[in-house]
Amino acid sequence: MELYKKYPEEKVVGYFRTSNPGLLIRDPELVKRILMTDFVHFYERGIHPNKMGIEPILSNLFFAEGEYLWRLLRHRMTPAFTSGKLKAMFPLIVERAEQLQARALDAARKGKAIDARDLMARYTTDFIGACGFGLDAGSLNEEESAFRKLGADIFKFDLRQVVVNVLKDNFPRLTRQLKFLGHLENQIVTVVNDIQKQRNYQPSNRNDFIDLLLECKKKGIIKVESLEKVKPDGSPDYATLELDDLLIAAQVFVFFAAGFETSSSATSYTLHQLAYYPEVQRKVQAEIDEVLSKHDNKLSYEAVKDMTYLEWTFKEGMRKFPSLGFLSRRCSRKYTIPDLNMTIDEGVMIAIPLQALQTDPQYFDNPTEFRPERFDPKNKLVKKFTYLPFGDGPRACIGFMQSLAGMAAILSRFSVEPAPESHPVEPKFDVVQSIIDGIPLRFVERKKVN
Repeated sequence: MELYKKYPEEKVVGYFRTSNPGLLIRDPELVKRILMTDFVHFYERGIHPNKMGIEPILSNLFFAEGEYLWRLLRHRMTPAFTSGKLKAMFPLIVERAEQLQARALDAARKGKAIDARDLMARYTTDFIGACGFGLDAGSLNEEESAFRKLGADIFKFDLRQVVVNVLKDNFPRLTRQLKFLGHLENQIVTVVNDIQKQRNYQPSNRNDFIDLLLECKKKGIIKVESLEKVKPDGSPDYATLELDDLLIAAQVFVFFAAGFETSSSATSYTLHQLAYYPEVQRKVQAEIDEVLSKHDNKLSYEAVKDMTYLEWTFKEGMRKFPSLGFLSRRCSRKYTIPDLNMTIDEGVMIAIPLQALQTDPQYFDNPTEFRPERFDPKNKLVKKFTYLPFGDGPRACIGFMQSLAGMAAILSRFSVEPAPESHPVEPKFDVVQSIIDGIPLRFVERKKVN
C-alpha cells in the first residue's frame, strides 16, 4: 500500500525483500499480462524457494510451484469441483449453518458482543471438517474443539514464525532439514490416512473432499504437456505425477487451512461493514427473506444462488478488505515488459497489490464507501484486473458458496450492530490478513414478520 501510493505515476516499482529483488505492479494491463496473457513466465507463486515444497504438507494446489506439482494437480483436481459436486455437498453446509444460528442466538439472548471472526471461523471449520474429512469437527458446539485449535495453530504468527519465514526465504536447505511444520504435518497425515483406511481406500459416496481425491487417485497417473521441457524435435515433453497418500494429505491440508481462514476473514469483515451500513443490511435481509419464502424458508443450493444482492455485498466486503492483501508471483524465465523497455530476470518476485488496487479512487469511486451496487453487472463499474480477491487466470481460487450460505444463515435470523470495541488491522500478517483481537459485533435477533 505504501509503495503503491508513493509512486502514483509509475506502472511498476522496484523493491527488495531482504536480498531478493521484487517488482510491484501498479498497472491493470500489466496485471493482466502476468496473470493471463504471459502466464507461462509467471506461473510460480514464489512463496518459498523450493519448487517441490519445503515441507511435504505444502505440496498442494496453493503452495505448489512449477509444472511438476501445480499444473499436474490443477489438471486432475479442478474438474472434480463441478457445480454438481458442490451441490451434492450443500446439505452438509446447511446443517452447519443451522448450528451457526444456534451459537449466535445464544450470544444474542445474553446480550453479549461476539467475535464475528471467531464465529465464522468455527462455522467454516465445521463445514470443512464435514466436506473435507467427513467428520464432525464440533467447533460451533465445543469451545475447545481440537479442529478449531488446529486451525488457529496453522495461522499463529509469532516471533518463531517470523524467524522461520526469514530462514525459508534465505536458507531453504536448512529449513528442509529441520522440517518446521512437523507437528501439524503429522496430525493432518494421520487423520487423512485413518479416514482412507476406514473407507478401504475407495470413494464412499459421502461426496466430501477425500472422496473426490480418492476418485482422482483411481484415475491413475496424471499427465500434462510440459511448460518448461521440450523434446529434441522441438515438440513439448510431458510431465507426470502419481497421487500418493502424502499428496492427498497435502491437498486436504490446504482445503482445510486456506478454506477456513480466507472464508472467515471475508465473511466476518462483510458483517462488520453491514453493522456500520444498516441501510445496506436491510436490503440484504429483504432479499434473503424474499428468496427463502420461495424455498419453503430453507437454505439450499438453489436459494443461495438466487441471492444476487448478497453476492454483491460479499464481493464489496472483499473489495475493501481482501483476505489476501497481495498476490505473489515469481518470474520463471527472462521476460521483457512491452512498452516499458524493461527486462525482468528469472527469480524476480512480482507483487500485485490487491488492497491498493481495490481501494484506489482511480478505479473505484469513493472507495471507502460500502456500496454493493458496484457489482451489479448492469452498472459496469468494475474495471477488469483491478478487483482480484480470488486471483485470476489459471491460479484463481475455486469458489465461495459456503461463505454466502453462512452469511444468509446469520442475516435471516439476526441483525448485526457495532460493538463498543474496535481494533485496527494487524500489519504483520503472513498469508491471510487479520484484525487485532478479532471483529466484535452485537447480534440482535430479528422479529418474525409476515
